[in-house]
Amino acid sequence: MLRWLVSSVTKTIAETPDAVSLWLDVPEWPGHKAGQHVDVRLTAEDGYSAERSYSIASSPRSDGVELSIVRLDDGEVSPYLTGLAVGDQFEIRGPIGGYFVWEKTETRPVLLLGGGSGVVPLMSIFRYHADLNAVTHMRLIYSARTEQDLLYREEQTMLQSDHRDVNITLTRETSSSWSGRRGRIDHNLLSELTSPAPEDLLCFVCGPTPFVESVANALVALGVAPRNVKTERFGPTNGG
Repeated sequence: MLRWLVSSVTKTIAETPDAVSLWLDVPEWPGHKAGQHVDVRLTAEDGYSAERSYSIASSPRSDGVELSIVRLDDGEVSPYLTGLAVGDQFEIRGPIGGYFVWEKTETRPVLLLGGGSGVVPLMSIFRYHADLNAVTHMRLIYSARTEQDLLYREEQTMLQSDHRDVNITLTRETSSSWSGRRGRIDHNLLSELTSPAPEDLLCFVCGPTPFVESVANALVALGVAPRNVKTERFGPTNGG
């Protein structure tokens, strides 16, 4: 059974106005796989505790564990976590999950599809692929509301190579300065970017439940085998 471990914040990064990445030192951390998550527990002085699950953003080869937290103003946990400073501590338990993971021995081409903060575990996979200098092709398709909501934008650009590429589409961007794609990840966009889909294409889809259902169905309609579509979803209160 997994034990609760004390983690210490070593670095904070303001990703967006509402999101912060926390780099953690966890002395007894056993290591994780790309795509796994942890449970976070906060305990008040009166003994009341609240728990939430957060995906791990860091590569398994990173020195430390990174969690990226989007603040929900009416949440119990995220407002506290996004206000932490270097040296602050809290408990985590993990790593958790064995289905939504990408292994270094994998040789199939990979398609990562993230909606909003669903990009977090996909970033762990994308970073790990880069750390390994893997030659299998990996594409990240990332949907966010506005340019201001994008997580890891600069790093994603830096990690692009002959074997890794990133496509971003914004669903609510109204600024005329955005020259990239607009609209949701749907059948038309996936057909444009993946057609013809390789027979052995391995897909990881993460985001809110409606997003995941829609994208997974579109992938299958395009000919991707259902067994090759791995999904992870969260509800509207995830991360609160």
